[in-house]
Amino acid sequence: MTAPLRDRDRDRDRAGGQDPSAALAEPVERVGRGWTASLSLANGAIWVGWYGPLQILLASQAKDFAPGSGMSKETMLAWVTGAGALVSLLANPFFGALSDRTTARRGRRTPWIVAGAAGGALLLLLLAGAGGMGTMVVGWCLVQLTLNAAFAAVTAAVPDRVPRLQRGSVGGWLGAAQILGVVGGTGLATVTAGIGAGYAACAVFTVVGVLPYVLRHEDLRLGATDRPAWSWRGFLAGFWLSPRRYPDLGWAWLTRFLINLSNALVLLYLLYYLRDRLHYDDPDQGVLILTAVNAVTLLATVVVGGVWSDRVGRRKPFVIWSGVLMAVATAALAGWQTWPGAIVAAAVLGIGFGVFTSVDFALMTDVLPKALDRGKDLGVINVANALPQVAAPALAAPIVTYLGGYRVLYLVAAVIGLAGAVLVRRIRGVD
Repeated sequence: MTAPLRDRDRDRDRAGGQDPSAALAEPVERVGRGWTASLSLANGAIWVGWYGPLQILLASQAKDFAPGSGMSKETMLAWVTGAGALVSLLANPFFGALSDRTTARRGRRTPWIVAGAAGGALLLLLLAGAGGMGTMVVGWCLVQLTLNAAFAAVTAAVPDRVPRLQRGSVGGWLGAAQILGVVGGTGLATVTAGIGAGYAACAVFTVVGVLPYVLRHEDLRLGATDRPAWSWRGFLAGFWLSPRRYPDLGWAWLTRFLINLSNALVLLYLLYYLRDRLHYDDPDQGVLILTAVNAVTLLATVVVGGVWSDRVGRRKPFVIWSGVLMAVATAALAGWQTWPGAIVAAAVLGIGFGVFTSVDFALMTDVLPKALDRGKDLGVINVANALPQVAAPALAAPIVTYLGGYRVLYLVAAVIGLAGAVLVRRIRGVD
């Protein structure tokens, strides 16, 4: 027996009989409902840990700490969320790349899901005790670091296990879990008594939500012989995916970035928009209502859009028209600045974002270059989710403060989203 074969047999024995090369194979066997449900719950739990703070808790802390600090609550919130998004920008591809190289007995992805969720929950509890802007920034950056480790691994599990013509429907369920996580995090932060209790509720749910997946489903294990040799130069160089070499991946990244930037501009100051522009009596409750309306319409389309895309074998038309619909709804926030207008815009945004979430995710997995780098490449793609969180505060704060207020902000957001929808047509390798 040759040395490589002996090494592969040894890897198989250590993996409990599982062929270690299966981690790099293109999946052909459809995943079951239990696997999809457990991974979706884990995904939703991570989004609870993110959006309870983003929608309510961080804004409430900024409102408390801003007086006497020399800056407005909007500016303080922009600094905190922008710093956290910058960490997310780097952490997601970094931990995705580490999970690609992980040869643990529990698999490539599961160890990072466990460590990321547990670490994020602990840091949410510490963030509850922040005493000012400095500790808010540090705490939120560490939360972003750990939860992105879990999120990178959850995302990479899909191209590891799901065949191409099932990824739209699985992406739909993950998208449904994402919006339920947003609603759940917002709800937990709103209904609990105080900021500390809100953080604690989000932390507990983040840990509990990942348990069914990590305890019930075996992860694919990477053999030591399949792991590339380590070098810092090669590791760091791998994060650059040349748009010239991979043009479809480049255009797909850009379209996701623009549409997510448009969405981030809508969400960032929603609490302040209701309080300062619409003069809504209970803005915290208003955010929860709008989030719930958005969730209902999103849930009505997210799975249906993904399944429909799988059946017809096409992605681009779904992404284009969902982006156009979202741009129209965003423009409505600029032209119809009333509480009923906000409800209608939230509903229409949900319809568009539901289809976009599931089908765009499937499109992204379809343009991945190599199986060995799925986690890292998806992490680079997920930068298009995180970078808007950095760009949105920098763009929104001066617009709201100096350049025309919320009307101009939402018109700018609509134009950005429309540009993202149109540029999907430049992707050539996917129908």
